[in-house]
Amino acid sequence: MSTSCELAYRCASHHHERAAYHYQEAAKHEIAGEYEQAAHHAYLAHGYTQHAVARGAEAAQLHTDRFLHVNHCKRSVSDASVQRGSNESAA
Repeated sequence: MSTSCELAYRCASHHHERAAYHYQEAAKHEIAGEYEQAAHHAYLAHGYTQHAVARGAEAAQLHTDRFLHVNHCKRSVSDASVQRGSNESAA
């Protein structure tokens, strides 16, 4: 896996962990009746979730780009082999 994909996945994972932490804190404050603090943590959790989704999408796009590039290269090589084979048999 490329380093940029790995970094994007690690970043997404970190943001998901931070979101989970803030959702848990929001729940604790909600139970305690501290609604302003609960709202604050819920807002932070939402932001981390949005970042996690963006990093996950970035990683998926990097995988797609790499997959398409690799397949394109393989197809080019196999097409060249086929063409070379037909040129050799014609000679």
